[in-house]
Amino acid sequence: MDSTENSKMSVRVEERAWSGCVVLFLRCCNSGSDLLTSYKDQQEKFSVFKVIKLTLTDVAGGLDGYEILKLHDADPFLGVELKFVDPLPCKRFLDSYACGALLQCVSQHASRLLALPDTLPVHAMLKAGTHTLDQNLQDPELCLQYIYQSQPVRLRDDEVTQLEQQLQNSYASPIKKPQEVPKNCFLFQKRVFDDRPLTSADQQRFAAHAGRDWKRVGRALQKNCRALKGNAIDNLAYEYEREGLYEQAYQLVGRFIQSEGRSARLGRLIGALEETKLTSIAEVMLDIQPRE
Repeated sequence: MDSTENSKMSVRVEERAWSGCVVLFLRCCNSGSDLLTSYKDQQEKFSVFKVIKLTLTDVAGGLDGYEILKLHDADPFLGVELKFVDPLPCKRFLDSYACGALLQCVSQHASRLLALPDTLPVHAMLKAGTHTLDQNLQDPELCLQYIYQSQPVRLRDDEVTQLEQQLQNSYASPIKKPQEVPKNCFLFQKRVFDDRPLTSADQQRFAAHAGRDWKRVGRALQKNCRALKGNAIDNLAYEYEREGLYEQAYQLVGRFIQSEGRSARLGRLIGALEETKLTSIAEVMLDIQPRE
């Protein structure tokens, strides 16, 4: 396929309302436990689903443009069948998979929700129809076309629908009247937290989990932080490009603390994470454990 045909494919995919399917195969390389075994366990099934859901939310840039159709046994892998209805989150998904960010998210969420080791190695494979996309990751437009050609053959599985509802319910609790928030506190997921100044430990924890999303958080923070306005975010990215994502995220929070002083509080950072739909990172920052 020459570059002209590839370009035409890309234009058609961008301009047409479309849908496409891809199957993500995941396997934890740990002799004591793995995702497939955990998913088969009725007590851990929901936690595995939440690991997948939070990972997709992180790497696809939110909750829109895709859905999980089915989780199935592909021994030794756990198969996750996905339907995309928007090429943009699909591209983000492919980029995150290609650079390893997706597997890092799976490992982080699994270690937190399933009590697995922090450095849990995860192996994966990505297929669209008969095409194994791992062999074509250097050509994202071709991968996107293969996904587009792989049309969904099923509706969402009933079990996935039940798990989605359970996930929604896990974030909701009945409240008879608006909850009063004490002074110097903030509300997150209907829980009250102390709105204390950010510490170096907060800075390190954010840097360890933000990944490529540190810029999105920075854009949210800059609305009320003069030191982060203008080209400050891009300048940070350029200045610490060699040091990598951890240092860029670390310096972002450091610049925020340096500029705002004691006004650089935890509630403002959590608010920025909520605004950018990075609630899983907010949960990590607040050390929120998964609900039973």
